[in-house]
Amino acid sequence: MTHTGLSRDSRITPGRKVLISGASIAGPALAFWLNRHGFEVTVVEKAGALRGGGYPVDVRGTALEVVRRMGILPRLRDAHIDLRRLTFLDGDGRQVASVDPHAVTGGAAGRDLEVRRGDLADALYAAVHDDVEFLFDDSIDTLDQSGHGVDVTFRGGGRRTFDMVIGADGMHSRTREVLFGPEERFHHYLGYCFAVFTMRNTFGLSHETVMWNVPGRAAALYAVGDNDDVHAFLNFARPQPPYGAFRNPRAQRDLLTEVFADAGWEVPGMLAALRDADDLFFDAVGQIRMPRWSSGRVALVGDAAYAPSFLTGQGSSLALVGAYMLAASLADRDHTAGFAAYERHTREFVTANQEQVGEGDAPLFPTTARALEQRNDMLRSLQTMPPAKERPAHSALTLPDFTPMR
Repeated sequence: MTHTGLSRDSRITPGRKVLISGASIAGPALAFWLNRHGFEVTVVEKAGALRGGGYPVDVRGTALEVVRRMGILPRLRDAHIDLRRLTFLDGDGRQVASVDPHAVTGGAAGRDLEVRRGDLADALYAAVHDDVEFLFDDSIDTLDQSGHGVDVTFRGGGRRTFDMVIGADGMHSRTREVLFGPEERFHHYLGYCFAVFTMRNTFGLSHETVMWNVPGRAAALYAVGDNDDVHAFLNFARPQPPYGAFRNPRAQRDLLTEVFADAGWEVPGMLAALRDADDLFFDAVGQIRMPRWSSGRVALVGDAAYAPSFLTGQGSSLALVGAYMLAASLADRDHTAGFAAYERHTREFVTANQEQVGEGDAPLFPTTARALEQRNDMLRSLQTMPPAKERPAHSALTLPDFTPMR
């Protein structure tokens, strides 16, 4: 268990102005804690409104204590999906194994949460929107640190000065690009691409996931409840990222149709639904790894600084914990000492969770026939074993306490 040693002294300079870029998970969570420490917080979000929906996300380990301290744990427990079964199929659609989801994910049954991403975002926003300023349908255009603060030009035409700016704008962070350079310097590609979209639940699925696999390709249907819709998931191995498709939805659909053209099971119907899906999300599976998370008065948090990839199931949890640790580090320090303390006390936790990719998750998507059979043998053995205990990395940090100003 890593203890942070962060100061408990609540004496701070009140009224410091902070701009946070991004209103997904890390941004509102950071806004909540900075506001409690007496900062004046503005959150800018390029979308026109809070983005709802989205695929399910996990809240585990130390992150559960963060949401408990925020007072939103009861709301999230009410929104818990309670996935009960994870069934794996072979290329012909025959069942290989049906297991308790926690046996695969390393989650703790009865304690960890799985909620729709939109439900988590709504809970975070509700906890803070009355106390901080939100600017929707806008984004940062330029940052200038040559003065005594950060002069920000917004794409909407506004200009303001802040004491600090925090990039919480995701894996493809614009703030990171402006501050540190192109994403390619920090993006560690893990050899897969994936797509998620919503389609009609004509399969009779409820509180379960069914996954079809052949070497190098996987397709899954994820029913989060008794709803009329399911989340469709397509994953495939590729030596290099398809850069030409990332900002081109038509190219994404064409690529997925080509890769899965001869696939069996329910995949043809999934491809048909893909053509009309209005919520397609397509990306490479990768991590963001950076030697430092700040420069001057600007820092990064969540996926912008240390995206762990969905293979770990820890993206939202790292965002929540990182936001808490950054705010606690700044509570009674200036930006230089605060950013240094944030990295010093959080990096080990981040690294341990990013390294979970090598401990059982990536083999869910084997790329050879031999590796697929080995994975199937592992899954069959899990059917007769009790669910695994929580992975130590999920709770490998003890949050510091602090006395909030508000």
